[in-house]
Amino acid sequence: MFRDAALVAGKDLRIELRSRVGLNQVAPFALLVLVLFAFALDPDRGVLRRATPGLFWITVMLATLLAVQRSFAAESADGTRDQLRLSGLDPAGIFLGKLVGIATELLALEVLLLGGVAILYSAHLRELQLLLPTCIAAAVGLGAAGTLYGALVAGVRGRETLLPLLLLPIVAPVLIGATSAFEAALGGADLTVAQGWRWLGLLIVFALVYVGAGILAFGSLLEES
Repeated sequence: MFRDAALVAGKDLRIELRSRVGLNQVAPFALLVLVLFAFALDPDRGVLRRATPGLFWITVMLATLLAVQRSFAAESADGTRDQLRLSGLDPAGIFLGKLVGIATELLALEVLLLGGVAILYSAHLRELQLLLPTCIAAAVGLGAAGTLYGALVAGVRGRETLLPLLLLPIVAPVLIGATSAFEAALGGADLTVAQGWRWLGLLIVFALVYVGAGILAFGSLLEES
């Protein structure tokens, strides 16, 4: 399973590196969203600083939709999904490989956006020992849920609009948990660092649940798609 996961993850990441879609499209889109939020709230810098955690994770979730759609659209265009079904690779390994590919892209984007909020929103990036695990757990949770629902809608007409309708409500716990953990790490008035670690626990549970569900169900979804 892990050998197959490494093969699939390597394939997806090589495609992204060669196409540079993440660098040329997804990253500029995410930074543009941050800039627009800054323009909208700039008259009141206090509100902008308080809203930084929520704006950061809303931007990450919008970018997640693009990353998931890109991951499955690339396979639909040249029949790769059919080849994966016939390849004899473990479906759980395919799921984990696609999860690793999407999560790696999201982690790179989160690092970029952390620099963006530090510059645009004057955010003080303290408590990195909480910020970094939060980014990792959220990326894994979003990647797992995105891979699962991306496979579910891969063969459906209108999947570009159906995916957000299915995925965004499901990942609401990630938005709540990651925003709260970031608020605690960035020195939010209402949350302590200890409370931030408890919200990180929610993100870890969410990620484990969806990783487990994907390992068990991805084979059936791959066949149906």
